Amino acid sequence: MRWVAFLLTCLGGINWLMIGALQYDFIAGIFGTQANVFSRIIYVIIGVATVYILIVTVFSKGKLKLFGYKKKKAPKREELEDF
Repeated sequence: MRWVAFLLTCLGGINWLMIGALQYDFIAGIFGTQANVFSRIIYVIIGVATVYILIVTVFSKGKLKLFGYKKKKAPKREELEDF
């Protein structure tokens, strides 16, 4: 879930970069206009993903983990000798 939200947030950021630098709205370019229903749905989805990423980052004290698994540490030599 976080990975998808992160990608959508990046897409929104790239879209804003294109609007600012090139005066081209990528999402509106795909669906015709900014007022198109599909464009507005994409804008809302990207906005919700951004809010989700912000909330997760704030509640995790500034750390955003995109993947929920941790690497297992290799057992220490003393632990191996016990077997």
